[in-house]
Formats: sequence, C-alpha cells, structure tokens
Amino acid sequence: MTDSRRIQIDVPALTRVEGEGALHLRVEGDSIKQLQLSIFEPPRYFEKFLEGRHFSEVPDIVARICGICPVAYQMSAVQALEQAFGVEPDPWVKQMRRLFYCGEWLQSHALHIHLLALPDYLGYDSAIGMAADHPEAVQRGLALQALGNEIIRLFGGRSVHPVGARVGGFHHAPSLADVQALHNRLQGARIQAEALTRWCAELPMPDQAEDFVCVALSHDDQYPFYEGRLLSSDGLDIGADAWEHHFHEEHAPHSTALWALLNDQPYLVGPLARLNLNKQRLPDPVAENLERTGIHFPSRNMFHSMLARAVEIEVAIHEAILLTQDYRPPEQPYVDVSPRAGIGYGMTEAPRGMLWHRYETDDAGLIQSARIVPPTSQNQARIEADLHHSLTAFGLAHSDDEIRLHCEKVIRNYDPCISCATHFLRLKLERDA
Repeated sequence: MTDSRRIQIDVPALTRVEGEGALHLRVEGDSIKQLQLSIFEPPRYFEKFLEGRHFSEVPDIVARICGICPVAYQMSAVQALEQAFGVEPDPWVKQMRRLFYCGEWLQSHALHIHLLALPDYLGYDSAIGMAADHPEAVQRGLALQALGNEIIRLFGGRSVHPVGARVGGFHHAPSLADVQALHNRLQGARIQAEALTRWCAELPMPDQAEDFVCVALSHDDQYPFYEGRLLSSDGLDIGADAWEHHFHEEHAPHSTALWALLNDQPYLVGPLARLNLNKQRLPDPVAENLERTGIHFPSRNMFHSMLARAVEIEVAIHEAILLTQDYRPPEQPYVDVSPRAGIGYGMTEAPRGMLWHRYETDDAGLIQSARIVPPTSQNQARIEADLHHSLTAFGLAHSDDEIRLHCEKVIRNYDPCISCATHFLRLKLERDA
C-alpha cells in the first residue's frame, strides 16, 4: 500500500522572519503532490495613500512601508519623481545617496546573518540561545548593524523611518567632522567584514544546485546600489520604464499577497542574484577575499545567499570608505525641483532585492497614481519553487519537526519581509491509512 501523508504547516507568525502565512504540503509516498506558500498580508493601501499627496511628502510616506529598508523605498521614489520632473541630481547627491544605501545594506545584512539566519546553521532556536556559545558572532553582528544605522542616521536624521531624503537630494548635509568620524569607524570595520566572509564560507550548508533565473540591476562601473539597468540571467536588459512590459503581478489563489513573474515564470532577486550577475563589479579586495574561500559564483545553490550577504557587507564598507574619504559639505545638499505633469520610474537595489516604483503627477506635483513592487513579492513564487526542490532533496521521510525546521531554513534564506509577528512554523501532520 502506498504511504500517503498530508502535512500541513501553518505559520501564524514568524520569528526571525517578518510575516504571517502558511505552508500547505501534501505528500504521497516519496513525492510532493501539493505545496502552497500562503501569505496573509492585509491591504496596507500605501499606493492609495499617496494619491493626491504633494510630491514632497512621498519620501517620508514610503519610508514607513518597511522598518528594515526605508532607504530603498525613498531612493526608488525620488528617482522616479525626478525622472517625471526632468530633474538630474548633481554628483554630490548621487554619491551621498550611494553612501546612504551602504548604511541600509550594512545594517540589514548584518541583522539577517547574525541574528536571523545564523542560528539555523549552528543549531540554535534563536540568537539569544546562540549568544551564550558564540558571543563574538552576536557582538560582531550588533556592531556592524549599529554602524549601518549610524550611516542612515547621518543623512536621514534617524535610523528608523529616516526623514532626511527629499526629491532633488537631502534636507541637510552632514558636517565634515561627523563624516570623518564615520570614516574612521568604517576603516576599523573592514577587517571584521573580511573575516565575516571567510567565516560564512566555512558554515555547513546544504549542497543543493537548482536552476533559477536571476534578476538584478547592473551598472557599467559600480556594484549596483542606487542605479543601473535591469538584467536577467536569461538575457533581459531593460530600463525601469520597460518593467511592466516583461513582468506582471498576480494574485495566487491561496495567498492574499501579489506575486511577480517574469515571462510567467518565477525569478530570483536579492544578494545571490546580484552577485551572480555582478561578480565582475566587485571591488578588487572584496573579489580577492571571496576567491580565497574557494566558493565560486555564479552559484546555483540558494543557500549561498548567506555568503552573498557577507560579501555585500564587504562591498558596502569598501564603498562607504571611498565615499567618505574626501567628503566636503556642499553649498546646498539638493538641486531645485519644479513639478510638472509626467510619469516617472525608479528602481534601486534594496537589501532583499530590486524595488520598482512608478508615479504619475499633475502640473502641481500632486500624485495621480502610484505603483510599488517590493522585492519579497517578486521572490514569493521562487520561494515556493525552492521549497518543492529543497524538500525533495532533503527527503520526505524525516520527522515532522525536521521537515518544519528545514522549511523554516529555506524560507528564512530569502529574508522575506511580509509584516511583523512572533512565531514561526506550527506543523500539523495527518496520515491517511
């Protein structure tokens, strides 16, 4: 008689992952018959909130969409509105926006590696339990996160929901003394970041290769943060204004959150996709340190996302050192903006992946329509496909707890940002005779 099991994994809320959802899994023998990742995301109405608002209000409003990556929302928004108004920021503004972004990558990646994902690889339920045996790892993560928060605070006025960004530039420029002090702290963090990359490369990781399409920004001479064209590993090369011609969002029947697809197929955004497509843009010291690990990119192992985040911490610190070493405050930290009717598109690289915005404005600069596509919605179909592949490779004969923990590890590997909650997977197992 064929063994038939129905496994239902309910996720009422997530620790070490932001969000609320459920994974429904039906297994017959050694094969998966049904796997559905359900995300329960109530409407937040941010796009509707923006309608009728003056363009100057947009950066502060979109910063509230995510407490972990507000800079990404602000930078994609100002980029789109500047395009709509025909505004070109000066070189100082572009450089400082890149520095602003370095802070967000640094704090988000450090948080995810040390406090959210690392317990999975070292066999702990939480960072609190891990801290007793690995205090140096937790201390390093907190120090790197604090440094990233300080960069955000320097330009944003505060590290959570910053308010310093504006269309055309920044409301204020940091003082020379403050930036010099930051530069010195960054120099001290470089060694920590290099050691982190080597340490992550030695963590025990599943060796599971799979096929997936990578999507990320790419720039001619920079590792992508703030600007670039959108590339895919299967040949796509477009500007932000063409996103809607190749990608589309849809509601999965079993989920309230939108899913994004490229040519009707799942795709990957985030650190692994960026590194796979932009390895040649790594600064030389970062590339050399990665080469010494013996792990090669492009990689088809999704669990190498952890190492990719560590590499990007190195990139962020390297870039931030360069951007702060010859800093001089400008006479005015923004260019003047005159609103007009128009449509503008923006896309930048949030820590979790590419973030796309579209705005339509009237002559007075009031928002007529807004559309925002966050990275997690772009990764949701990929997460579901990865769960199917990874669970099959892991083996369905494992215990309920082992399956639950493996699913947690796979989902958490994407650092999904859904909402906020407190627990992770609750497993219910039904066995049919």
